[in-house]
Amino acid sequence: MNAIELNLFASRVTAICDEMGLVLRRAAFSPNIKDRLDFSCALFGAQGELFAQAAHIPVHLGSMAYAMADLVEAQDWRAGDVLAVNDPYLGGTHLPDVTLISPVFHEATLVGFVANRAHHANIGCDTPGSMPVSASLDEEGVIIPPTLLLREGRMQPGLPDLPELKGESPSGDFAAQVGANRVGVQRLQSLCSVLGIQKYRDGMVQLNDYAERLARARLGELHPGQYHFTDWLDDDGQGNSRIVLDLVLRIAANAIELDLTASSDEVPGNLNCPESVVAAAAYYAFRCLLPAEAPACEGLFRCISLHTRPGSVVNARRPAAVAAGNVETSTRLVDLVLGALAQVLPDQIPAASQGTMNNIAMGNIDAARGTRWDYYETLAGGMGAGPHNAGLHAVHSHMTNTLNTPVESLEMHYPLRVMEYAQRRGSGGNGKHGGGDGVIREYQFLEAAELTLLTERRVLPPWGLAGGEPGQPGRNALNGKPLPGKCNLRVESGDRLRIETPGGGGWGKAVAG
Repeated sequence: MNAIELNLFASRVTAICDEMGLVLRRAAFSPNIKDRLDFSCALFGAQGELFAQAAHIPVHLGSMAYAMADLVEAQDWRAGDVLAVNDPYLGGTHLPDVTLISPVFHEATLVGFVANRAHHANIGCDTPGSMPVSASLDEEGVIIPPTLLLREGRMQPGLPDLPELKGESPSGDFAAQVGANRVGVQRLQSLCSVLGIQKYRDGMVQLNDYAERLARARLGELHPGQYHFTDWLDDDGQGNSRIVLDLVLRIAANAIELDLTASSDEVPGNLNCPESVVAAAAYYAFRCLLPAEAPACEGLFRCISLHTRPGSVVNARRPAAVAAGNVETSTRLVDLVLGALAQVLPDQIPAASQGTMNNIAMGNIDAARGTRWDYYETLAGGMGAGPHNAGLHAVHSHMTNTLNTPVESLEMHYPLRVMEYAQRRGSGGNGKHGGGDGVIREYQFLEAAELTLLTERRVLPPWGLAGGEPGQPGRNALNGKPLPGKCNLRVESGDRLRIETPGGGGWGKAVAG
């Protein structure tokens, strides 16, 4: 392919991912998918190499790219198959994120795979919202090893014990995920028909090679050397505080090595994460250094190597709990990489953003009536200021890339009322460029429920850079009384939960006057 043809090919395959996402959003039932957009879609080659993705959620896409080859190699694929998996130790993130993978055949030849990953608020956990303050993986819900949901288009027996899979066909959000994959399969088959298999394969190879050249050229501009940065997580909810995240960043000619072996051991709580999540954070941080037009494919990451220590908080071993590792630790790993890169590119890297997803899970299980409701959301906060601009206010940043649940949708679906939703003014750090402000969100419960919070940056604030001040740490309160960053408790009708999310760090010393 010449340059024009390759550009068109990249646009076509990206458009397939975008269309998959639109189908998934429009067909889904839950606010997590149709309102918050907590899902991701991507295309892979026949050996599991990523070659296209939509601009969805970095922690989903990076971890899929890291582990897909092993997943697809282990199966005997047939047309019409749909494989489900959520096991964090087999390329997943945490149990609520369920991935569906479908092979694409053209003229009886396996040409690739389509995949989507979506968050399910009920994944069979005893705690409503399926984001517990857990101490083992088994407490977090139903573990789905690589399992054929459909074989040649037919529902399979012996599926995991989840309500949406108990009937003769998937229902609700699972059905939406299956539908999105079917659209992806059809569109990729059509592209192969137009181009021919050989030109399609050539396009995949050339796209990844082009991405690699872009990455090596950009990273080759970085000053060679060794750079060190350390950050700390507040606590794991099980009595352990100031959990170390440590990075040694080694830059050589056109190659990057991230060494996290000095990070803390596994913790009893659920801030642990599998190596695939660490890779996702690293890939995202370096992707931010590349031109906007760089294709989001496997070739971008060929020059990045990762070193972790098995049994550490960044390379956990089964059955360590990981529910918050995917959301909280991954977000802080981005801060860690950016902190090291600020030593290399002081005129380009921003201060720390809010450094948490502010996870809120709630619901009620009434065994006597056989009813259950589950709700989960993440909240926006302040972005860190940069050398050339102030931080954005009230946005989801870095590894989340989701939206807020609109108040109207939340109140329509659940026994909740939002009493206040506002910018948390003054929470961003001062500086030449001020950090972005967080948000205030206050809920009133209209019936008794169970509440879980998994939040960070409630003790250690988001740091500033170049003399900028840190952002304000977040605050959690129930009926005006402070709550810890990680907790599980019973609430009654009329109770009010108030969350104030962190502001971003400031950049540069504030100018007097």
